[in-house]
Amino acid sequence: MNPFKKWPISPEQASEWSIRHDALFWTISALTVVFTILVGVLILGFAIRYRRGSTADRRGAFDHHNGLEALWSIIPLILAIGIFVWSTLLFIEARKMPKDAMEVFVVGKQWMWHLQHMNGIRENNELHVPVNTPIKLTMISQDVIHAMYLPDFRAQFHVVPGRYTELHFTPIKTGRFKMLCAMHCGTSHSEMVGFVYVLSKRDFASWLDNGGNRYKPKPITLAERGKQVWESKGCGGCHGAKDTVRGPSLVGIYNSQRAMADGTTVKADADYLRWSIVQPYRLITKGYEPTMPVYQGQMSEEDVLGLIEYIKGSSNQSTPGVKAPVAPTVRVPADWPPSAPRNATQTANEELSSGATQAQQVPTKE
Repeated sequence: MNPFKKWPISPEQASEWSIRHDALFWTISALTVVFTILVGVLILGFAIRYRRGSTADRRGAFDHHNGLEALWSIIPLILAIGIFVWSTLLFIEARKMPKDAMEVFVVGKQWMWHLQHMNGIRENNELHVPVNTPIKLTMISQDVIHAMYLPDFRAQFHVVPGRYTELHFTPIKTGRFKMLCAMHCGTSHSEMVGFVYVLSKRDFASWLDNGGNRYKPKPITLAERGKQVWESKGCGGCHGAKDTVRGPSLVGIYNSQRAMADGTTVKADADYLRWSIVQPYRLITKGYEPTMPVYQGQMSEEDVLGLIEYIKGSSNQSTPGVKAPVAPTVRVPADWPPSAPRNATQTANEELSSGATQAQQVPTKE
């Protein structure tokens, strides 16, 4: 039984860099332990043997030995030079940004991380990346000095106001990994918690196709797309099952006759519904003021078509929409999130931090 599986003494090795980093770290740690024990044992042994009142023979004592001095000088020197060369090569590798990396821009602020992909997808306190792909973070701070710290990738660098800094890593396994701030940046520094989600290449492609929203199922039908638009725009807040002072009900509206504020009557066909969405002030329903937002230029024609199809399905229901099959959940890695030991600090950071929403809304596996 390996006790370190239950109580790990170091973060998971989730990147290529972490393996080489740990090799150097544990080598230095082992040398420190060996020399500490060696010196400690010698001190303790000599202290006991030559303590005051002991019968040890002290005749012929000498204060110089060229062989011993060479031994304890040359061996540590060789080890120190070896560690210096090894660590220097790793440092150069860590600071040399890969040319073929996927770039993500990062803005640190009190107390959260804003991240933006090159295709325009934005994330807060979360970063989704594909496995086995070099990732380059270009970072800047909006206020004080922060430090991007990815313990499972053994990656860390300062995020400062006024200039860009860079950090890179290559994840080698899928899962969910901590994204922290390693610089004391204010009163809520410990709550600046986020996560890096490493996905397979196929899952990452699906995540991109879904607009970077793993909580939103990818629509299957046009009506399901309209349902997503209806919910994302909050249409139900004004257009409910019955007419309200905020807006008329859209239940059974399709192809019905609608009385307008100017005294005319209009058939609520697809054209009427479209104009009511993109330019609602053009056709005002009798008894209502022009208060609906204008969605022209704010919504694609595909979204408008989907929304119309969703409203058309309200003929036999108490609220707009059709009874479409539930879209499948977004596919995620089997180990997302991976099980890991939790202590009180981790629990507080995950449940009480500014990234608590993301931490708690982990998608369901298929």
